[in-house]
Amino acid sequence: MKWNDLLSGLAKTKMRELAEHAQQERDKGKVICPPQEDIFRALALTPPDKVKVCIIGQDPYHTPGTANGLAFSVAPHNTIPPSLRNIFKELQSDVGSGRPTTGDLTPWAERGVLLLNTVLTVEAHKANSHADWGWQDFTSEVFRVCSEMSQPIVFIAWGKSAQEIVWRFFPPETGWEALMSDRRKACIFSTHPSPFSATRASSTAPAFIGSKPFSTANKCLEKMGAEIIDWRLP
Repeated sequence: MKWNDLLSGLAKTKMRELAEHAQQERDKGKVICPPQEDIFRALALTPPDKVKVCIIGQDPYHTPGTANGLAFSVAPHNTIPPSLRNIFKELQSDVGSGRPTTGDLTPWAERGVLLLNTVLTVEAHKANSHADWGWQDFTSEVFRVCSEMSQPIVFIAWGKSAQEIVWRFFPPETGWEALMSDRRKACIFSTHPSPFSATRASSTAPAFIGSKPFSTANKCLEKMGAEIIDWRLP
């Protein structure tokens, strides 16, 4: 099964238009992140029938050579950014894995974790500069498809913007973990792993640090009869 088999015609048209827009900007001499061939890498590495977990990001890292097409991930040999350092800190505390030596999250994507930003491109050194391109129209369609597929899927929403995406498909529930067994879906909320919010609870979610999203996701998958994710990284 491929994403093209499930996405609407409108979404596929939007996908092509946005990719062409990015290439046109490159042709004008602008540096766009990630590389053109990596814009849809998250979808290429995690086909729809393999999705077990969706981790929702905002937009790519805007330092050239850093973003590799996966939310929160960096290309090998890059310095690990602050938010990802906190993710690894929580990973160690939560599942007892060793500290990863690289910020490349490709192994997660290959194991069924869809690491998708809501905006898939950014101009170098200009954070969130493509937020008004319309990427959200396309990525929201991907998340909608995930919400309607038959297999168990856990949505992990770190921060308010990610939670708002999930709430488009699932009504807000009391508490930070909601399990919709009838739809074989689960949602896990916390604040964003950014140093500015990782240790602070919000009105709708606990602080990221101490929230145990990785073990909780696996518990949800087990409840729904699915294989768990191996969260260990090199």
